[in-house]
Amino acid sequence: MSPQRFESLLVAPDTTLLQAMSCLDATAQGVLLVVDASRRLLRTITDGDLRRATLAGLSPQASLAALPGASAQSVGLGASMHDVLQLMDARRIDHVPVLDDQGRAVDLVTRRELSRRTYLSSPHLGDDEAGLVREAFESNWIAPLGPHVDAFERELAEYVGVGHAAATSSGTAALHLGLRLLGVGPGDHVLCSSLTFVASANPIRQLGATPVFVDSEPEGWSMSPDALRAELAQLARDGVRPRAAVVVNLYGQSARMHELLGLLDEAGVPMLEDAAESLGATLHGQASGSFGRLALFSFNGNKIITTSGGGMLVCDDAELIAHARKLSTQAREPARHYEHVEDGYNYRLSNVLAGIGRGQLRVLDQRVRRRREIFAHYARELAGVGGLRWMGEPEGHLGTRWLSAFTLEVPEASRRRDALLDFLERHNVEARPVWKPMHLQPLYAGSRYFAHAPGADVSRELFEGGVCLPSGSNMDEEQLGRVCELVLRGLRLVGGASA
Repeated sequence: MSPQRFESLLVAPDTTLLQAMSCLDATAQGVLLVVDASRRLLRTITDGDLRRATLAGLSPQASLAALPGASAQSVGLGASMHDVLQLMDARRIDHVPVLDDQGRAVDLVTRRELSRRTYLSSPHLGDDEAGLVREAFESNWIAPLGPHVDAFERELAEYVGVGHAAATSSGTAALHLGLRLLGVGPGDHVLCSSLTFVASANPIRQLGATPVFVDSEPEGWSMSPDALRAELAQLARDGVRPRAAVVVNLYGQSARMHELLGLLDEAGVPMLEDAAESLGATLHGQASGSFGRLALFSFNGNKIITTSGGGMLVCDDAELIAHARKLSTQAREPARHYEHVEDGYNYRLSNVLAGIGRGQLRVLDQRVRRRREIFAHYARELAGVGGLRWMGEPEGHLGTRWLSAFTLEVPEASRRRDALLDFLERHNVEARPVWKPMHLQPLYAGSRYFAHAPGADVSRELFEGGVCLPSGSNMDEEQLGRVCELVLRGLRLVGGASA
């Protein structure tokens, strides 16, 4: 419902019954909100109310004020979708007005819109997955490993343009293996993007190393070359050479790889490229996941393609990938009995899930095109909104727009962002804040952190005003249009932007 359509539902108490009938017919929402001159809600009007008034003998020219008194059922701005549904069920109603602190009507939630949730990024299966899974069942390859695993590794490595790949049970498992293969252990320091999901940093701690966090750059939001340069210089003065660097490709877009690689290579620090969110992206034509000494992908349920849960570690070094496979199968030695000389993990992907992954990989380019179309729709429909800045796509980058993300550059951005997210959730639309930076997480309190520039904590600013909108490739045009209308209405309601 657009802001204009919501306004059309507001009528004055001196509106006649005939006028109300016409308005109900024109708006087709099944309800009108009767408000006074200050927009304070007096009552609601439905078709049933007008029908009962007619049967009671009231003239079509009588005003709504002549109707028998009725208390309006409503909720406040802090109400959740659960609160609204509870009220609807308890009162057997299908429309619930939302009032601000002064009792003014500012929103309306309908049962119809709550019947279908719009997810942030839901799985989108194609036509081939079921057949490949059935093949796994028919061949009795159910347990980890099998022909689908081998084929999935080969096909993904070919897609990314690297020599070798090892399929894992999750992207986090792949990252953990990658750090271990780079020799990370107790006492080491590992550079890591701060604006990321916690899984990028936790394996560093779990290996006994110390994470050192790096700020984002303001255009593309990934690791700042300026911050990295300053951090490497300071660490060198302190006599510290980092063992590795985890560079995160954020929200489906490669980081500024050429600048970052130049700095890391000069310092002798290998890059582990966290491409969990960026499968299908390119930088000057080179695939995301092909820049680092090692790279990883995630196939979690909300990623651009999914195996339900799974990941992949890739690189051009056959020996490293062979070692990854060994570690991921409890580091068993090639002996008749179970022989172990190093500790390992149960990190391999099942043959069944790899079958799903093979089918998903076949439609990856279609999924990328659709997500970019969704972003373009958002950018077009919200182009006139002041104080809203989209995550940029620097020259040479082609991102997947895994999530369409923007930041509010307005006073009290954090409060207004949260109010917008509450508004969207009340209407059964899933949205979320931008990642909370690692250097602001209680888990990593006191960790070293270098900002993009003196006095410019870009990651913090992006988090405080950042919003990720529904971006799933299976969103239809009706859902997409509805999200745009809700964002516009929500931003006006919370004072987060101007149109």
